[in-house]
Amino acid sequence: MSRGQRGRDRSLTRDRIIDVALRIADNEADLDRLTVRRLAGELNVGTMTLYGYFHNKDEILDAMGDRVLGGMHLPDEPDAGPAEALHTVAHAFSRMMREHPSVVRLLTTRITDSRRAVGGAMEAVLQRLVDAGIPGPLAVRCYGFLITYTIGFAGYQVPRRWGRADAADGAEARRRRRHFYHGLPTEDFPQVVSLVDEIVELPSDEQFASGLAAYIDGMLHMLTRAGVKV
Repeated sequence: MSRGQRGRDRSLTRDRIIDVALRIADNEADLDRLTVRRLAGELNVGTMTLYGYFHNKDEILDAMGDRVLGGMHLPDEPDAGPAEALHTVAHAFSRMMREHPSVVRLLTTRITDSRRAVGGAMEAVLQRLVDAGIPGPLAVRCYGFLITYTIGFAGYQVPRRWGRADAADGAEARRRRRHFYHGLPTEDFPQVVSLVDEIVELPSDEQFASGLAAYIDGMLHMLTRAGVKV
């Protein structure tokens, strides 16, 4: 091994490997494209070097999930009540999945036993909901809805860039999609053509907020019937 190689190896850490693995996975639509060989190439090391840090790709994927889920951020300020807590949690999940789209694929293909992940993306969330006045068993149901709703919406939105307000090419993608729907034969697609302006908004942040608001309204009604102050 040359002096340059030894210096490069000393700079390699588990955290750096995960950083690069997340960057690759977040930019790809398929986790299968994140291979140990590709990861080693991006890090400019041999594949066997990576096996000194992780035994296999599964361990790398687990570490990626551990990093993202365990690092989910919830605001420090307490919520004013159940409605605000549900809103806070939903948008925390949404931000996490937007920053790391790969976590959506990880959550739909793998189960994590990491204490860090369970602590960051489950225990902290449940505590947030309970602290806001939602009884524990109902908080679990709220948790289940919020994480599956955000996973589903994020998975739908990611390839439909015209729905994201922060996408650099969002406006152009939206124009093209509207043009596509407008170009369909009206006799075959009367509803799609007439409702094109609404349809292009399906993957929008406004659509996410609308669905969340409907859920919160229903949950507040359920809490009120259960005698919980909302």
